[in-house]
Parts: sequence; C-alpha cells; structure tokens
Amino acid sequence: MPMLTLKVRIDAGEAVVVVGRAAWALLELLAAGNVGCTYIDNPAPRWSGYIYELRKLGVDIDTMQELHGGPFAGRHARYFLRSRVTILKKIGGEP
Repeated sequence: MPMLTLKVRIDAGEAVVVVGRAAWALLELLAAGNVGCTYIDNPAPRWSGYIYELRKLGVDIDTMQELHGGPFAGRHARYFLRSRVTILKKIGGEP
C-alpha cells in the first residue's frame, strides 16, 4: 500500500501535498474538531514533529498545555487545527 499522501488546500491558498505521518496527523486534527488532539488520546511517536511540518506548510495550529497525573505526571500538549483545510485528493493509508 502506498504511503498516505494528501493534496490539500489550506484556507484560500495554493494546493499543497502532505505525506506520511504529517498527513495522518492532519487527518486526526480534522476529525478531532474543537476537541483537539493529544498524544495521550491519539498515540503517535512524534506529534510535535508532525505539527512542525504542518506549520511549515502554512497550517495554523494552536497549542495548549494540559496537566496530567499518573506515575509520570506532568504536562502534555493539545493541538487545535485553526486553518480551514480542504482535502482535494487522498492516496494510500487505510481505506
């Protein structure tokens, strides 16, 4: 199966191509809506890296720090998609 590839329009800009885990993260952000995404609810090894790649493409994403408990208590980021993203084409990934 080919690597997940998305052709998207961000806000009213030109179409861009997003591939791999960054494309997966964008789909997760779109699905999450106003709830946002965090690695606790949407496990993935490098959320911050995916967010960095998406921001380089012009995607507006807000970050909010949240506290969490447990044996490794601390903070984690929750990401919120603020750009209007239109998927023009999807190749690969799960059906």
